[in-house]
Amino acid sequence: MAQIFDRRANTLARLSIFAGIPLLIAILGGLWWLFGWSDWHRDVGVAIAQPGGGYNHQLHIGLRMDCRYCHTSVEVSSSANIPPTETCMGCHSQIISRSEKVAFIWQSWESGIPIQWNKVHDLPKFVYFNHSIHVAKGVGCSTCHGRIDQMRVVYKTQPLFMSWCLDCHRNPEKYVRPREEVFNMAWTPPPDQLAQGQRLVQEYNIRSSWELTNCAICHR
Repeated sequence: MAQIFDRRANTLARLSIFAGIPLLIAILGGLWWLFGWSDWHRDVGVAIAQPGGGYNHQLHIGLRMDCRYCHTSVEVSSSANIPPTETCMGCHSQIISRSEKVAFIWQSWESGIPIQWNKVHDLPKFVYFNHSIHVAKGVGCSTCHGRIDQMRVVYKTQPLFMSWCLDCHRNPEKYVRPREEVFNMAWTPPPDQLAQGQRLVQEYNIRSSWELTNCAICHR
């Protein structure tokens, strides 16, 4: 029977196998990074649509509304809380009360059905995060949430990976600010942030990096 393939085909087959293995590993590695570690996978920068066109943070903070007017429990609770319709009506029963932009608020108020806001920063169920302790220790809103005051529709600015959290827990002096600046969106670190941060770490009695990196701190 006539030989169909040239003898060199065996060599080519072996070479293709050895060349294909690194390529396959590279492809699998790229997929692992894309779906496990990339900002794209965590929807960083993706504006999350909200009911009725949403709440315009840029507008409201531009009117000098304090974060705590809506997120009332952020200083005393693990949750920052989503404001109920009553909070919205505190203003909109009087201000632009019949504008189409706030019609969904009135519909909620009159029907008694809560507004179903969509969460933007949603941690896995196995992660425990306490807003109040971070606020008390001088971690600003913008450190985790970004410049909310410049967002019409809110989006994540951080992927919220564990490594990102650990960077702060290992080096809190890089991030802590004076407590009176926690809710100041425009605050920027001073040139001597490390020196000031180290002073604040002692003043606020922030735990050591060894304690803050204990698994039980966040996984309870």
